[in-house]
Amino acid sequence: MSVDTKKKELVGQFHNPGREWQPVGEPVEVGVHDFPDETLGKAIPYGVYDLGHNSGWVSVGTDHNTAAFAVATLRHWWEQVGLAAYPTADRLLVTADAGGSNGYRLRAWKTELARFAADTGLQVTVCHFPPGTSKWNKIEHRLFSHISANWRGRPLESHEVIVELIGATTTRTGLAVHAELDRGVYPLGVKVSDNELAAVPIRRHEFHGEWNYTIAPDALSQPP
Repeated sequence: MSVDTKKKELVGQFHNPGREWQPVGEPVEVGVHDFPDETLGKAIPYGVYDLGHNSGWVSVGTDHNTAAFAVATLRHWWEQVGLAAYPTADRLLVTADAGGSNGYRLRAWKTELARFAADTGLQVTVCHFPPGTSKWNKIEHRLFSHISANWRGRPLESHEVIVELIGATTTRTGLAVHAELDRGVYPLGVKVSDNELAAVPIRRHEFHGEWNYTIAPDALSQPP
């Protein structure tokens, strides 16, 4: 699986780059300035791309882009799609950027993945792309680029519109995308102690173990 957060989007009658066919003399009116709407806020699309099936799952968040939100998206994909598509799977390979809500330095990313692994029984291997190479991540040009092309020139009026536009994204090569709105609360500033991190059943690989590691499906051991 390839995972990442797409660029946050302003929600409302804002200008969206690109062109779309409209009847002559009937342009869509948008605001002059791009000041965020205090009521609508922003949309946070986090994606999971299945390279083997050429399919994507995108959760559109309304709160914060945190590790808990990222892993919740992965969990939803597994429960709704992955388990049925791969019923005999006992391991999962995830490729991700080096930063953001799935960054290799983020303690919460590892503890949330450990809970996911324990709950699903999956051995989760994560391979982070080195800093500065995020565009190598397949999700960027196999999923996110097509979503941007699909909604070009259209104001993203609401979170529901964003979900519909993402879910309607297809390509000639058979890309299929499922999108859902996630109104969950994912607070910032959650601290993970040294003991909590030490309880994660993680095995670092010999080659750049800080970027490549496997988390076993064992319950988190209780800190001493």
